[in-house]
This record gives sequence, C-alpha cells and structure tokens, in this order.
Amino acid sequence: MNESVVAWLAGSAAQEAAVYLLGNVPGLPPIAQSLHILGIVAVMSSTTMIHLRFLGLAAPSQNVSEMISRLMPWTWWALLVNAVTGLIFVVGRPDRYFLNPVFGWKFMCLVPAVAIALVIYQMNKRDLGFWEHTTARLRSARVMAAVSLVLWVGVVLAGRWIAYTDYLYFLYE
Repeated sequence: MNESVVAWLAGSAAQEAAVYLLGNVPGLPPIAQSLHILGIVAVMSSTTMIHLRFLGLAAPSQNVSEMISRLMPWTWWALLVNAVTGLIFVVGRPDRYFLNPVFGWKFMCLVPAVAIALVIYQMNKRDLGFWEHTTARLRSARVMAAVSLVLWVGVVLAGRWIAYTDYLYFLYE
C-alpha cells in the first residue's frame, strides 16, 4: 500500500506544488519546521498538563474540567498547524515518509493519542465535570492519561527519528 501511495503522489499536481513551494518560497522549509515544532510544544504541554492533573502529579488545586476546557483548544489548533506543515513535507517527498517504517510508528502512536484526547475532550464538553463524577471515571481517566503520555512521547520520538532512519540499523537487518 505504501508504494501505491508514493506512486499516486509522485508527479501529482500536489507534489509539484509542494516541491515548488519548498524550493521557491524563501525560508519556507525552516519556517514550516519551526511551526511544526511549536505545534508539538503546544500539543505536548497542553495534553501533559491535563494528564499529569488526572494522575495527581501536577496542579492539584486546578479543576480538571476547567483545565480541559482551557487547554484542549490549544491541542486542536496545534494539531491543525502540524497537519498543514507536515503535509508540505510529506507530499513533497512521499517516498521519504511512506517508505519509512518510523513514519508508520509515528502514526501508530498519533492516531490513538488523538483519539484519547478527543474522548477526554468530548466527554468533558458534553458533561462538565464528567471525569470527577465517579471514582470509576477518574480511574479510567488515569489509565487513559498514562497511555496517552506514552503515546505522545512515542509520537515525538518517532517524529525526530524519521530523518535519521538510516542510523537505525536494526531496520535493515
């Protein structure tokens, strides 16, 4: 499937546009990468604060529902920025990403991490204080928080290693 995605994008108008922009808009690659990193910072800081609060490790005086309402919009906007900035590079060089196993690892962590964030946000939005109503809900939130933290760290680590896959020799043995 990865080869078919690469073949579909190779030479497409989208790829030509991305390559043109990356090569002809002064400073676009470092600006896009910088925005991507700032997006990662916003996602990591907002989700980490909420998860650490669920786990009882940070901000004990803060109401978790209020934290979710305040911080999760940062997550959603930052994910949008990351999608746009990431797509520029992925579409520009699809073979570098879709044929890279580490890119797959990144998305195997990213998809469930976003799903967990969405569940936490939607349940809180539907019923303010949802996570504090029962101890069972708080326990499930703690499990989701721990899993989510591990997944977000996996996203960041895989994202950094995409460019350095050649150094991961075990992938080629």
